[in-house]
Amino acid sequence: MVNVSLAGVTLTYPGASRPSIDAIDLEIEHGELLVLVGPSGCGKSTTLRALAGLEFPEAGSIAFGDRDVTGLDGSERDVAMVFQSYALYPHMTVAGNMEFSLKNTKVPAAERQRLVADAASLLELDGLLERKPRELSGGQRQRVAMGRAIVRRPAVFLMDEPLSNLDAKLRVQTRGQIASLQRTLDVTTVYVTHDQTEAMTMGDRVVVMNHGRIEQVGTPRELYDEPETLFVAGFIGSPQMNLVEGTWSDAEGARVGDLALPFRASAPHSGTALTYGIRPEDLELVTDAGDDATAIRLVVDLVEELGSDTFVYGTGHGVRWTARLPKGARPAIGDGLAFAVRRDAVLGFEPTTGHRIR
Repeated sequence: MVNVSLAGVTLTYPGASRPSIDAIDLEIEHGELLVLVGPSGCGKSTTLRALAGLEFPEAGSIAFGDRDVTGLDGSERDVAMVFQSYALYPHMTVAGNMEFSLKNTKVPAAERQRLVADAASLLELDGLLERKPRELSGGQRQRVAMGRAIVRRPAVFLMDEPLSNLDAKLRVQTRGQIASLQRTLDVTTVYVTHDQTEAMTMGDRVVVMNHGRIEQVGTPRELYDEPETLFVAGFIGSPQMNLVEGTWSDAEGARVGDLALPFRASAPHSGTALTYGIRPEDLELVTDAGDDATAIRLVVDLVEELGSDTFVYGTGHGVRWTARLPKGARPAIGDGLAFAVRRDAVLGFEPTTGHRIR
């Protein structure tokens, strides 16, 4: 059983003005599928490379179980990595690609054949073992790359955006296969992606990164319902959370212009500017708002029909809003709509620090 621990890991590339990863502390449980997600340049791939032994931190430590691997090369860490580009040898067959690392480590031929056959069965590659990579689809090539990692029976799997070269339909299918396979193998896995949908549907826990630091670690539900920072609130969710500038006072409560919001601060913040966050699905369409000061009134300037969902975008109370409409709603551009805000659905953030108000 292998837990992975990063303590104060910092890495700065030569010539860079700031660290690519800055004092990262992270505990990964045995058998967990942990996803690192964030925008380009946030440090997620650098973190993976540090775990793989492809980069070495200038500060901090990395441990696999009780073993400190900080200064060890990747070949000494018992890890297997699946790359974005597949990295298959074009002149070798599927079987040849899968058993290549086993040959290098002098695994007997009979054992190699057994390991390749077992991995091929898991990945539904049984009938493709004699084909060359050029004869395979993108999804099949990705499964071969995974098979090459599986046969090594590593302590830790590392996956660097393995689905980014696949089309949308194949990505959905393959991410389900990866998650199912990871549970079957019970191997500690760190998965890097920029796609929040992948992160939210695959990860046991998700690490949201920004500017080389960890913004928040939690289950997908925790990140969505309880974002700790403005960055996480805006990054997780599609369409993203409504983030609007307003004020708070003990006398008037939460205000956005002439709009009153059902938000209560647990600590005094009177006269303070706050940023309020509301998910699009927490705005409920109402047919008659009357003179209700808590109703959000907006004029529609964009409609997105997504089949199962309809989203409207519009301006009201001096800010822009996104709302999800109930099934059957048929809004038009220029319509005036009113929404009630669900109670306890409003989050408050300090605009300067970005931290959530409790």
